[in-house]
Amino acid sequence: MRKKLLFVIPSLTAGGAERSLINLLAILDFKRYEVDLFMFNHEGLFMELIPEDVHVLPLPENYSHFVMPIRSAVSKFLLDKNAMLAFNRIMFSYKNRASNNVSIGEQKSWKYMASSIGKMDKKYDVAIAFLEKTSIYFCTEKVEASKKIGWVHNDYDKLGMDPDFDLDYFQKLDHIVTVSEECGHILKRRFPNQNNKVEVIHNIVSPKVIKQLSEKGSHDVFGRKEKETVILSIGRLNTQKGFELAIEACGIMKVWGIPFQWNIIGEGEERQNLLELIDAAGLEQHVKLLGLKSNPYPYIKQADIYAQTSRFEGKAIAIDEAKILNKPILITNFSTARDQLEDGVEGLIVDMNAEAIAHGIARLIQNQSLSKQMSEHLSQLELGTEEEINKLYSLLG
Repeated sequence: MRKKLLFVIPSLTAGGAERSLINLLAILDFKRYEVDLFMFNHEGLFMELIPEDVHVLPLPENYSHFVMPIRSAVSKFLLDKNAMLAFNRIMFSYKNRASNNVSIGEQKSWKYMASSIGKMDKKYDVAIAFLEKTSIYFCTEKVEASKKIGWVHNDYDKLGMDPDFDLDYFQKLDHIVTVSEECGHILKRRFPNQNNKVEVIHNIVSPKVIKQLSEKGSHDVFGRKEKETVILSIGRLNTQKGFELAIEACGIMKVWGIPFQWNIIGEGEERQNLLELIDAAGLEQHVKLLGLKSNPYPYIKQADIYAQTSRFEGKAIAIDEAKILNKPILITNFSTARDQLEDGVEGLIVDMNAEAIAHGIARLIQNQSLSKQMSEHLSQLELGTEEEINKLYSLLG
């Protein structure tokens, strides 16, 4: 008999954790496992990539009303004579708006949103919360399962959460999975009494699939001009990814007279702010926000340099994908940077400021022998991580 698994994730909008889950599901052995997927939002770039064997669970009715705009939600609950849910919807908005930190807001508002979601009827062998915060809270409170696993995809200390709040939930998990050795060390330091639960499973990437998908963009996706170097970054448009540092670096490189364009694939709350920075610096011809792309691999393949200017990361899956496509890479020196890249061999790790980023990019452009050496080195590496699925199988039992 197949074991019953439940995966929980907020949505399948573009993001490293989301792409990692799709990759995991693509190679999961469905002869051994019956898989349900619960999401809080059924919209997203990767919805079409969910394997047919995965059963996507419907949203609870009250929750569907709860997440409507606040006036509509409150009106609906009052019409249904459900004053408690109307009150909780107001408090949910208040707690999120009153918190200076998005993560703290998500923690403090969880109990109000949770009131709109009943406990799941089906019992599972294993429930897997595939992202920190809400997914873990949902798994521990709303799901009956013989075993529960929570996934943390980032440097926990950089997420800005209240560890005391999370400790209550982590104590109810059987395993806490994270994506790099450094992230594992951070979790063990932060939650010493949960040490024995921490496991490292690297994001699953398949060189074969990535290389196949990269061939689908046969035309010039960037429309590059002669002698123009194309730089690419991928990530949510939020402060974690440090794209304002990239824009500032572009201003420096423009002054230096370097012909380039820097493209950013992603979407998020910082779009308008980034557009204003681009406009203020007169960089409209140099920096392009491309939005979301369901297949980013032709863009990676056709770029000259891949750059990640993040303030913090767990294990950035886009860096691994750029390595598979043999791109010279520049990343900032976030806490897990050396888990991702061998400095000077696979790419450059630079200080987290615009001038260091500009100098690093200029070095990769001007020192073509170095860039070529990095690409050739990457082409010789075995970079697939499909075998990481075996670590998950061992946890599933």
